[in-house]
Amino acid sequence: MLIITCPNCGSRPVEEFRFGGEIPQPPESITDPFERDLDQVWMFTNVAGVQTERWFHDAGCHRWLTATRDTSIDRFVD
Repeated sequence: MLIITCPNCGSRPVEEFRFGGEIPQPPESITDPFERDLDQVWMFTNVAGVQTERWFHDAGCHRWLTATRDTSIDRFVD
């Protein structure tokens, strides 16, 4: 079972959360602010490894949290 540690509610099962997506870093080659925002919102890298993600605690405190997860082993890391 995948466990997420909420800063407000403690360790909870992943079923209590809603995935908000990864937080990508747009390439430095994109200099236009509109294109950078578009790239950051819609273009995901979906890497096999560590990535930073947003999660919403839907069945708990109703707050967003940022977590780092290793997608290759599906575990949250510090």
